[in-house]
Amino acid sequence: MTIRVDKFLKLARLVKRRTVAQEMVEAGAVRIDGRKVKPSSDVKVGFILEVAFPRRLLVVEVLVDEEAVLKRRGCEPYRLIEDKRVEPETKLWDR
Repeated sequence: MTIRVDKFLKLARLVKRRTVAQEMVEAGAVRIDGRKVKPSSDVKVGFILEVAFPRRLLVVEVLVDEEAVLKRRGCEPYRLIEDKRVEPETKLWDR
């Protein structure tokens, strides 16, 4: 199975709203396996997501790519690889 990256970010609770996830992806703040993607790009188990917030960079490995499973409470949708604090002036999505 696969799921859209914007929907995954919302259902995995990495962002609160899907529209915010879409905007982040369009701005280049989200990468899959090191490459820029579109909001409609598919996410599969084993993919590495880099999510750049204004003050931190999250790197996670996708563990679940089924929408029904992601909607359940207690599901672990990803494994945290790195949670790095960055200066607000650093534009991680420009790299």
